[in-house]
Amino acid sequence: MKFLVGLGCVVIAALILFSNTGSHGKIISAPEKPKGPSSPDPNKIFIFSDPNPSVNLALKEFESFIKMTIANKQAPGAALAIVKDTSIIFLKGFGLREAGKPDSVDSRTIFRVGSVSKSITATLASILVNEGIIHWDDQVIKYLPRFRLKTEDATKKLTLRHLLSHTEGLPYHAYTDMVELRTPIDTLISHLKGLNLIADPGQIHSYQNVGFSLIGKVIEAATKKSFDEVLREKLFQPLHMNDASSTYQKISESKNAALPHRFTQPGEISDTYYSVAPAGGVNASARDMGLWLKEIMTQKSNVLKEARLKEIFEPQVSAVTHNYFIRRWKKVDKAYYGLGWRVITFKDDTILYHGGLVNNYRCEVAISTRHKIAMALLVNSTGMLADQGVSKFLMTYETYMDSANSRTGKTKSSGLN
Repeated sequence: MKFLVGLGCVVIAALILFSNTGSHGKIISAPEKPKGPSSPDPNKIFIFSDPNPSVNLALKEFESFIKMTIANKQAPGAALAIVKDTSIIFLKGFGLREAGKPDSVDSRTIFRVGSVSKSITATLASILVNEGIIHWDDQVIKYLPRFRLKTEDATKKLTLRHLLSHTEGLPYHAYTDMVELRTPIDTLISHLKGLNLIADPGQIHSYQNVGFSLIGKVIEAATKKSFDEVLREKLFQPLHMNDASSTYQKISESKNAALPHRFTQPGEISDTYYSVAPAGGVNASARDMGLWLKEIMTQKSNVLKEARLKEIFEPQVSAVTHNYFIRRWKKVDKAYYGLGWRVITFKDDTILYHGGLVNNYRCEVAISTRHKIAMALLVNSTGMLADQGVSKFLMTYETYMDSANSRTGKTKSSGLN
């Protein structure tokens, strides 16, 4: 099993685009128990309709694409969250939790998000950095004094920044195959000292699951709590991400979890990759993902701080993407990896992105800094919907924006099309 990801770079100033906005319109209350971070009623989450008709037309077309894909049996079910500026403007489930069964996917249905866990973990790390509990350039051995790489020099050089940017110097996907075999994470970490390094820490990008998950051990050492506990206390609970978790037990006990499928053939929820939860063990609903993206876009909250968020989106290393789906996007300019985020630059836009594949679940998350719009697409199967979801949505959105701009004399964009 491989986790799918995309790459790119981001200019710090571009994130200023995530400013407050006038996303007004009719407020629709959804009958959901947990409240959003700014919702006064604990029984409601508020979805704001965008006053721009072009935005709504783009949403309708993309919704039709999802429905058509499911109707054509390309996927059993999916869930989608869209955030524009600082408001959730779309939140909905589609299709079935399990093919052949009547239970529908809704905005609270839980999926595994795969490698999007890395972006969520980086968000958590930014909170801890802001609180002074950890620092990006701290040595790993400050927290894990018995940890060793192949050489003493590399061991001393290795920092938290290297873990979050996949620049540890380890071979590509080191010991991911042993994660699949359920080898205990502590055993895998102890084996890292026997691997020949391909570069000094900080030199090149080499995608990891085990190496990345060292950040979880660091967080546990720094806080004296489990990674799962810190994730809940610092991120999930403050953002009211009430369906989110990072353990197999939580998703397996849920009465509203989507089952994984290979195309439309249902399977079972696997316990693999929860041993590397910071890299691939998060479970979440579309509602959770929408609240998380909303907080990132807002940046002015008491939970996520603008300065720290800018740091996780800063390019750390140039990287050539191994992701087939990203290579299909047109007009990609450059590719970099930040801290837990992959970002794609075009001529006049920067897309902050990460994707995940685990246990035949797919998750795709993208933020357009130019258009100030973000999406999270959760799918309970492999196939076309997840493969094409991000590029389809962004191209659809850009097409409608270009059409609107041409009528008003504004410059046409030249991004994904």
